[in-house]
Amino acid sequence: MSDHTAAGSPTDADRAKTHFYFMGICGTAMGAVASALKVKGFRVSGSDAKVYPPMSTFLREQGIVLTEGYNAANIPADADYIVVGNALGRGNPEVEEVLTRRLRYRSLPETLKEFHLQGRHNYVVCGTHGKTTTTSMLAWMLECAGLAPDFMIGGLPENFGRGGRLQGSDYVVLEGDEYDTAFFDKRSKFVHYLPEVALVNNIEFDHADIFDNLEAIIKSFSHMVRLVPSNGLIIVNGDDKNIEKVIASEAHAPVKKVGFGEHCDVRITGVAYHGEVTSFVLDGEAFSVKMPGEFNIRNAAMAATAALHAGITAEQIRRALESFAGVRRRQQVRGTTGRGVTVVDDFGHHPTAIRQAIEALRHRFPGRRLWAAFEPRSNTTRRKVFQHELPAALALADGVCVSAVENAAKVPEDDRLDPAAVMEELRSLGRPAFYESGADAIVERLKQEVGDGDVVVVFSNGGFDNIHDKLLAAL
Repeated sequence: MSDHTAAGSPTDADRAKTHFYFMGICGTAMGAVASALKVKGFRVSGSDAKVYPPMSTFLREQGIVLTEGYNAANIPADADYIVVGNALGRGNPEVEEVLTRRLRYRSLPETLKEFHLQGRHNYVVCGTHGKTTTTSMLAWMLECAGLAPDFMIGGLPENFGRGGRLQGSDYVVLEGDEYDTAFFDKRSKFVHYLPEVALVNNIEFDHADIFDNLEAIIKSFSHMVRLVPSNGLIIVNGDDKNIEKVIASEAHAPVKKVGFGEHCDVRITGVAYHGEVTSFVLDGEAFSVKMPGEFNIRNAAMAATAALHAGITAEQIRRALESFAGVRRRQQVRGTTGRGVTVVDDFGHHPTAIRQAIEALRHRFPGRRLWAAFEPRSNTTRRKVFQHELPAALALADGVCVSAVENAAKVPEDDRLDPAAVMEELRSLGRPAFYESGADAIVERLKQEVGDGDVVVVFSNGGFDNIHDKLLAAL
């Protein structure tokens, strides 16, 4: 297996002469790829706005030179490749210097494709929801079967303790994000990942700052699906009508539909909830996972189908699922107070994800009153595109607090979510609903409203001003 086949395998001397400079190097994915290139013998350096541990410690221990802050003078004169992080754009002094000097720059997905993914068994997990959990499950299944996969995951799987590992395995499990690649490449990241096996969990409208409508998202997924080779496999949620539109016209590889419907090739049946554990049957094989909710069953079924394709046995998959410890910030219990109030952290920032998480928590904490605290922070939920879908999802909780729209001034007023209207709709549905300025105000409100034994779930794709610890202290 060659490390780099675009122009033949480089010699050790070639690698030692080739210098990669990473702009935004302390990001999880950037740091993992930078580290992998360093291990292969390439010269690597980089910069970031904030150089912070544990990533900075990890990189420096490998001899990677780090510079804090962005400055045109940071860029080494002998840099052969400039890898530009997704968060950087025009106006950044290093970006401007790269463009002015017409240096050879590329995105992280392009770098990963050229220097790591060629010739390997790449399993790409994509979809609007469940990517991180499904990718983590699949990577853990391969790990438990002794395949020691490489992986790139957009979260922190508890079993691995890190989101990226690139050690040169023949198997690579990648979370395939539909978000854009870089400021100079507006295609979705997953089109760069050379998929041998593609998993498509679901397709819904999201990322309103990138896509104009659902049709644009469907088109982007179709670009990825048409890249799967005829000797590969496309595994899809067989119950999703939007996916059907993609595979109907773009699939040139075998397709395997996984789901609850009778038309599915691999059927999920026999679902049963047992507190913290959910059991199900997949094509006659019984499995269980320590996660509640129908969507987690589907995540597990998709991952299991891919693992079977990789030659892993049902028994190996069963043991992997039983020992799967979940992903940080996905229904993660942050603590329980002396009054028996449980605080749960969830990354949900889309109405479907919020609805599914609340339904799962109902199974996990039966008979307990459930409060939801939501921060409109993502580029989509700050907009009015989900003005009615959000209250419908949040109304599945017994009470709701919503904070002010994050960076509201950056969204035109006529396109901005109206929290007051969300409150009005929730109250019309019979739910206590409170619009508060921020985390501290929500904590004060919930101190008055939350009773002994209640559950509070916090929905945010950011830190939300450390609201979880504040709630645990206040309640």
